Amino acid sequence: MGRRRGGGWRRTAAALCAVLLTAAACTGDPEPPPQPPDGDEPSAVAILEAFTARMLDEGAPAVLISVTDNGETWNHAAGVRNMETGGSAQVSDPVRVGGISESFVAVSVMKLVEEGRLDLDGQVSSYLPEFGTVLRPPVPVSVRQLLTHESGIPDFSIPLLASGPWEETMNRPLSLEQQLALAATLPWDGRLARIFDYSRSNYTALALIVERLRGQEIGEVLAADTAAPLDLGNTRLGGMPPDTTVHGYVTLEGQRVDVTGPAWLTELPAAGALSTVEEVNRFYAALLQGRLLAPDTVTAMKGGYSQYYGFALRRWNNTCNNRFYYGLPGDVDGYGTIAMTSEDGSRQLAMAVAYPPAPPTLDLNPLIFEMQDVAQEALNSLC
Repeated sequence: MGRRRGGGWRRTAAALCAVLLTAAACTGDPEPPPQPPDGDEPSAVAILEAFTARMLDEGAPAVLISVTDNGETWNHAAGVRNMETGGSAQVSDPVRVGGISESFVAVSVMKLVEEGRLDLDGQVSSYLPEFGTVLRPPVPVSVRQLLTHESGIPDFSIPLLASGPWEETMNRPLSLEQQLALAATLPWDGRLARIFDYSRSNYTALALIVERLRGQEIGEVLAADTAAPLDLGNTRLGGMPPDTTVHGYVTLEGQRVDVTGPAWLTELPAAGALSTVEEVNRFYAALLQGRLLAPDTVTAMKGGYSQYYGFALRRWNNTCNNRFYYGLPGDVDGYGTIAMTSEDGSRQLAMAVAYPPAPPTLDLNPLIFEMQDVAQEALNSLC
C-alpha cells in the first residue's frame, strides 16, 4: 500500500478502535495506539478522533465514518440513533445524504445519454415542454447546464419555505411538477446563466426528464440503475425512512424538532436520498472505476480542470499523487454528509453527522465546510 505516516493503515485502524470510546464497528484485536514522534503531521487517528469527540461535545446526536484504503476498511459509529428513544448508532444505519442524491440522479441521466435517448446539449424544453411555457427561461437551457448548475433556474425551495411556518412547509409533499411551478414564481435572472449558481430546481428538472423517458418514478429508476446492481440495500429515494435511520434535528423557538422524514424532502432529487456511509463509498468507487458507466462518460462527469462542479461531482486535492478526490458534500436540515473517493476508487472516506440541533436556514451549515477539510486531511494523512 506504499508509505504511511503515523505507523501505517493497519495501526491506524487498530488505534481508532482502541481510542474511540463510543460505539464502533471494528474487527480483529486492536493494537495499542501508535504515538507519532514529535513534529509529525497529525494521523488519521488524531484527525477523526478529535472531530468526532468535538461533534458529540457540541450536541451532535451521531457521527458515522467509513474509510477504505486499498481494500482495508475501518468503520466507526458514535452517538445515538434517536435522541428520544436512545440506542447506539451503527455504521450501517441510513442517514439523509443531502446533495449526494444528485450523483445518483446524474448516473441515471448519463445512462440515457449512453443509450442515445438524451442529448446533453439538447434544449430542456425538447424533453419537458412545460419547462419553456411555465418557467420561461430568458435564454435556451441545455441538459448539460442543469447537470452543472449553470442554467440560472430559480431554486423552488426559497418560495416554498417562505410560504408559511417552517413546520407546515416542511411537511408539505411536492411532486416534481409542483417543484418547478414554485420555481416559476421567482424571476429568472438571465445573467446567472452559464455560471455556477446552485439551485435544487436543476435536479428536479433532470429527474422529471428521466421519469418521462423511462416511464417510471425517479426513485424506481435510481433503484434499477444504481441500488440494485451494486446491492445497496439501504440506498433509496422516496418512502418513509426505516426504523434504523439515524434521526436528525433542528430547533424551533428553543424546542427540538425531529426532521428525519419531512414530506417536502422525501422525494427531492437534489437532497432527499437515504443511504449509509458504507454504501455511499461503494457507489462512488463503482462510479469512478467504470462499473456503472463507460469510462469516457465518467471522464465527462468529472468536468474540466477549470470547473468547480462537473456532473454531480466536485473535486478536492489528493496530495498522495497530486491528483484529485471526487465526490460531493451533502447539507440538509439536521444532517451533513461528505464523500471523497480517489480517482481509482482505492482510497475513500464517507462521513455523516447528525448536526447539533440548530434553527433551520436556507444557508449552508458551516459544519459542512469543516467536514470537508477534516475528510481531505484524514485521507491525505494515509499516504
